[in-house]
Amino acid sequence: MKQEVVPVQIRGILPANSGVALFVGNDEKVFVIQVEHSMGVVIDMALRGTPKDRPLTHDLIGHVFQGFGITVERVVITELRSSTYLARLILKQDNELGQKIVELDARPSDCLAIAAASRRPVFVTRRLFDEVDDMSEVLQKMNEQRDKESEEGDDESDEPGSTPT
Repeated sequence: MKQEVVPVQIRGILPANSGVALFVGNDEKVFVIQVEHSMGVVIDMALRGTPKDRPLTHDLIGHVFQGFGITVERVVITELRSSTYLARLILKQDNELGQKIVELDARPSDCLAIAAASRRPVFVTRRLFDEVDDMSEVLQKMNEQRDKESEEGDDESDEPGSTPT
């Protein structure tokens, strides 16, 4: 895949009725990828480094990669086709025979979960990045609302009979 790419990160996660909205982007632009609720939880856990009692599927995949000397090089969200984002998982294996790079077609949610768990970079093709709607203002308002609610919660904790969190 020889396309110009733009580095991005997961900038926010918002539960929604139909799943979870992942705000993906950088200082220039943010866009939303809708994922299943369970994938949103997995990605959030990976980003926060939440300990788990047992390995989840994406942890298992990481262990398999590690066992075979495979590293996740990067993730690239490549295009939007029929309201569905497409992505590629780029893997590298070094062994006695040399180096092998493999690109796999994968769901963006799986790619983002693996990238978050392995702390690897995420990119978006420039063409897709230019095409998507900018949702930076929505993310900013969401963060402002969260901060406001957090401050109000702090004020309430000073009241008699309340328990600080």
